[in-house]
Amino acid sequence: MDIEFKRVELEDKELINSFIKKQSSRSCSLCFANIYLWEPHYKVTYSIVENMLVFKSSEDKPSFSYPIGGSDVKKAIDTIIKYCEEKSLAFKMYGVTEEQFEVINQLYPNEFQIEYNRDDANYVYETQKLINLSGKKYHGKKNHINKFMKLHEDWNYEDITEENLDECIQMALDWRKENDCDTNELKSIEFCVALNALKKRKQLDLIGGLIRAEKKVVAFTIGEPLTKDTFVIHIEKAYADVDGAYPMINREFLAHHASEYTYVNREEDTGAEGLRKAKLSYKPIFMVEAGNVTRIQA
Repeated sequence: MDIEFKRVELEDKELINSFIKKQSSRSCSLCFANIYLWEPHYKVTYSIVENMLVFKSSEDKPSFSYPIGGSDVKKAIDTIIKYCEEKSLAFKMYGVTEEQFEVINQLYPNEFQIEYNRDDANYVYETQKLINLSGKKYHGKKNHINKFMKLHEDWNYEDITEENLDECIQMALDWRKENDCDTNELKSIEFCVALNALKKRKQLDLIGGLIRAEKKVVAFTIGEPLTKDTFVIHIEKAYADVDGAYPMINREFLAHHASEYTYVNREEDTGAEGLRKAKLSYKPIFMVEAGNVTRIQA
């Protein structure tokens, strides 16, 4: 048998979203914008298998995503297993959450194992706590915000629009220079994703916001609703030398666009030490773990 996998295009948004909406995972990988924006770099393809959405990695020995879409999970997995057998491939799955693995274990008792990757775990926070920053554990964040407001009395928050888009793009270009993206592949990819998110935010139904100080954009962010109770932040950039710019854009954007959501997902840290420290400093309420699933060797 053969399953036709195709690359993710902007025109596939409605189809892919029709399957994504049938599940309620808080994993940031299960939203069209992330899939589309990162596709040029990771070459992930997709197919509809037994009326379920399945993604395939581009590796020589590919792995597959957990089937989503509200139909028969076992039927879809069985079909992928058969596909792998006919192509002499070892069956593997990637990005599988704890809840999804529980289903796999029920369908195939003691047949598969999961190995979680800490670098891929999503940080999830209580939205109101990030807006209010109340209590001792957020004292440092409040100090940075107070310092920013004292140093930049003319600061203001704005939604990203066609009128200020070019300023955000220029800031992204400045961020690229600051972070030496020419010699850092991951930073270079991150810049490309941020730039495309800015340019295609309308087509992707993304929401953007910025902080301005001394009439200059010093921080911007982009996000969207992920589930009924969770908002996700895809992009957040600020000048490193503007003290308090990061906590300011985080607080103001959530206050303007996510206050009605219980949780906010600020995605993974990719194993970067500085980023991990920053994300932990906001005190996540829980993590969305994701791992690789393989057969248990007899």
